[in-house]
Amino acid sequence: MAEINPFESLQEQIDDAAVYADVDGDVIERLKRPERVLSTTLSVDMDDGSMEQFRAYRSQFNGDRGPYKGGIRYHPNVTEDEVKALSGWMVYKCAVVDIPYGGAKGGIAFDPGEYSESELERITRAFATELRPIIGEDRDIPAPDVNTGQREMNWIKDTYETLERTTEPGVVTGKGPSSGGSAGRVEATGRSTMLTAREAFDYLGRGIEDATVAVQGYGNAGSVAARLLEEVGATVVAVSDSKGGIYAADGLDTGAVKSHKRETGSVVGYPDAERELTNEELLTADVDLLVPAALENAITAEIARDVGADVIVEAANGPLTPDADDVLAERDVYVLPDILANAGGVTVSYFEWVQNRQRFSWTEERVNDELERIVTEAFDRLVETFEGYDVPNFRTAAYVVAIERVADAFADGGNWP
Repeated sequence: MAEINPFESLQEQIDDAAVYADVDGDVIERLKRPERVLSTTLSVDMDDGSMEQFRAYRSQFNGDRGPYKGGIRYHPNVTEDEVKALSGWMVYKCAVVDIPYGGAKGGIAFDPGEYSESELERITRAFATELRPIIGEDRDIPAPDVNTGQREMNWIKDTYETLERTTEPGVVTGKGPSSGGSAGRVEATGRSTMLTAREAFDYLGRGIEDATVAVQGYGNAGSVAARLLEEVGATVVAVSDSKGGIYAADGLDTGAVKSHKRETGSVVGYPDAERELTNEELLTADVDLLVPAALENAITAEIARDVGADVIVEAANGPLTPDADDVLAERDVYVLPDILANAGGVTVSYFEWVQNRQRFSWTEERVNDELERIVTEAFDRLVETFEGYDVPNFRTAAYVVAIERVADAFADGGNWP
């Protein structure tokens, strides 16, 4: 099977929505490509005295609605096209939940598990040094993504502040609490996934408390979504990570599974599981709700033909190919897109940025209440567009909302020079 290019998938999603959006074709073309991309090679000293080189990227896709915003991932498969796609999805994610950001994304092509903490710090600080001229709390605000977290954001913040001789906590989000991080940020992506699923089941006249759930990917987003879905009454019957999956018909204890993964490195081998699953078996399991929470392009058209879920809520970025979307639409499987479902991360990052600018902290209760308000309002706007524009699926509806908002901001500012 030919490798699927995520940047081409993004452009196809925009083209699909452009048919319904009230936006000129030449503006659509502008909204399909990044404004700029940094491509750099980092030369970093290793613990043994050798030097290694690492390819690194930062794509600033669109800034019409505000400063660029987006995560930084560490993964061997990071490519320039992947980063461009992820930065575009961030533009439309911010627009669909109506927060005043543009979109960016960054990444370094390596496996962080093969390096010591001191090496990871030097790699991160080297990248922060390269990013220094183009980031800032009013320019571009990085955040965590795959294989990065509070530690890496703290290093980037410290590097930037040291070189700029300033104090600027809003230069990154997803920081540790003692460095200006926000309460509720760690759980935010999983929380918006749960809220989107709850609203979707309510819209379909079904109760989330009666749903069976499978979660592909048991990192931060997947494990938090699983726990929160369990807390609202859903039964999580299957979960997986990169090493395999597990299943229990009566439900898994999501907290115990997380503890097992923390202790052993995988959900596989969890003692109370009835059996193990392959990745494809989990994606095609007979459940009410499927939550893909791993990497992009997890569900192809071939897998989509066998998906057993009635509803898919995307916790990962771009987990479905465009062809898979078409197959699932034909099968009347409801797909709640990533640019709404996993927007909790960037939404609470926005809250963190606001708090940093004000030098004031919110309670976790306020953060979660504001996140719930934004997600439910965005879902209502999504349904309004889905029904009013006669679009084929929720993803197209989400892109119509987002594209029109970005195009309106571009029109307000004008094309200069």
